[in-house]
Amino acid sequence: MMRRPKSLDSIAASIQPLEASTTGNIDNRQPSKEVLELWRSADAVCFDVDSTVCVDEGIDELAEFCGAGKAVAEWTARAMGGSVPFEEALSARLSLFKPSLAQVQNFLNKRPPRISPGIEELVKKLKARNTDVYLISGGFRQMINLLFGSSGEFLGFDANEPTSRSGGKATAVQQIRKVKGYKALVMIGDGATDLEARKPGGANLFICYAGVQHRESVAAKANWLVFSFTDLITALE
Repeated sequence: MMRRPKSLDSIAASIQPLEASTTGNIDNRQPSKEVLELWRSADAVCFDVDSTVCVDEGIDELAEFCGAGKAVAEWTARAMGGSVPFEEALSARLSLFKPSLAQVQNFLNKRPPRISPGIEELVKKLKARNTDVYLISGGFRQMINLLFGSSGEFLGFDANEPTSRSGGKATAVQQIRKVKGYKALVMIGDGATDLEARKPGGANLFICYAGVQHRESVAAKANWLVFSFTDLITALE
């Protein structure tokens, strides 16, 4: 049976983004009462896509398909860990293999994304609670527009797309919240750009999903660290 712990208004009226504890002996795999209340009362949840909703890291998969997997994966690890700006890493990764339009189309046909275990059940559970669900991605499949010439050659990517740069997901979340007027919003993801979404006017809560990639620098700053979506499903029951 699903229950809402308190009225959304009473919880959200004084909500500010929850900062992760800086105390080293606090295990954020065990959510606090406040974190659980925010999770159960959220009226919107935003999910990262690569390595969260999907088990794949899209650009790494494309690079492997094009023969440049290892070098690109190293840049991805740096970007998702937050050691380099996302836009710098994106440009560097794409420049390593410069995929043509034909390669991208062939890849998408032959390598459809693989969904993470439990995500479909979690989304159904959230929707049954009238919680709105969004996908916010910096992956080329969903949000970043690759630019091609008249012959299909790679030219670059659309730098005007917010999620193609560091801080872009935070901007997207803030825009969603402003337009929709959500009182409590949760961001779930695995990377530094997902963590950035937890800020005033953005996400109140950041849940780090480490079921595919465990990025310690990101996980340490999360309000809640989970390795399975089952934990989030159970907390809603």
